[in-house]
Amino acid sequence: MFSILRPFLFSLDPETAHDLAIKSLKLNYLPSKMFEVEDEQMLNVNLLGKKFPNPIGLAAGFDKSAEAYNSLLKLGFGFVEIGTVTPLQQLGNPKPRIFRLEDDGALINRLGFNNDGMKVIKNRIKLEGKKGVLGINIGPNKDTEDKKSDFCLGLKNFFDIADYITINISSPNTEGLRDFHDQEKLKDLLYALNKIKRENKTKIPLLLKVSPDIKDSQISEIADTATKNEISAIILTNTTNSNRDNLTSEIKKEEGGLSGQPLQQISTNMIKKFYKQLNGKIPIIGVGGINSGKSAYEKIIAGASLLQLYTGFVYRGPSTAKDIKKELIQILKTEGIKNIQYAIGKGI
Repeated sequence: MFSILRPFLFSLDPETAHDLAIKSLKLNYLPSKMFEVEDEQMLNVNLLGKKFPNPIGLAAGFDKSAEAYNSLLKLGFGFVEIGTVTPLQQLGNPKPRIFRLEDDGALINRLGFNNDGMKVIKNRIKLEGKKGVLGINIGPNKDTEDKKSDFCLGLKNFFDIADYITINISSPNTEGLRDFHDQEKLKDLLYALNKIKRENKTKIPLLLKVSPDIKDSQISEIADTATKNEISAIILTNTTNSNRDNLTSEIKKEEGGLSGQPLQQISTNMIKKFYKQLNGKIPIIGVGGINSGKSAYEKIIAGASLLQLYTGFVYRGPSTAKDIKKELIQILKTEGIKNIQYAIGKGI
């Protein structure tokens, strides 16, 4: 069905097509049975105190305001991450702000954390409930005077309903946000967040989402800071400001974060570097250019315990998770591996 609809959807402005997809998902008409696969138990992953039915997650950015996460879970994803959510409602940057680079299998976005704000989103989640593992990605408002305080507000608001919370310091579209990759600023932020956890007697897992544009010298600093400050997993990576030279699309110079196939090898290489540095102390969630079982498996053997995708979902449609699961299971059978967890870091 998607292959028939795709030419129409891709004739629309990308944000219009996205809004149409969210509206369709809210109808919740597709039965979850359609997206189950044989031998899916081979993909079960135990992590963060949860049992994930499979490692294929939907990254933050698709369902920013928690409008369709239960419907997305029905499409066969092992987990869904909503957001980025800011304390106050935010309209984001001026349109147009999403660009398809079809020849490159990529997107560029400069959305700017457009979302309904944490109070509306929390009420929506409480009303809808959860039919699977739900992560909530938090960040600061663009015009805030205190980004650290905004992160703290996000944690205070969501710790009681999320399965995990992602601290997003990695978007290229909020000025000054990536400054938190600095070791001292990161220590200060994580200390404040862990203080809130202690005060509220919560063990909610905190995940740290990292930029692909950091220097190699920062990897050991971030890994060390995360390890010493109770980070439960590191998400590698967000979109990139670089890697435009070899793209063929005419709009490759548009400002914003680049995602999709051009990010695939960049993020996989970063997973390998962090995996060696972390030495099993903190698990990794791999993101960037996943669009097949092969690209998913490459990130697993590079050291990722779970995966997330976004751009691959835009290009492949509702059957994306199902197709990748089938392809992954076939790879595992070919390799003689009984469960995906035995493949983690196998290529290092």
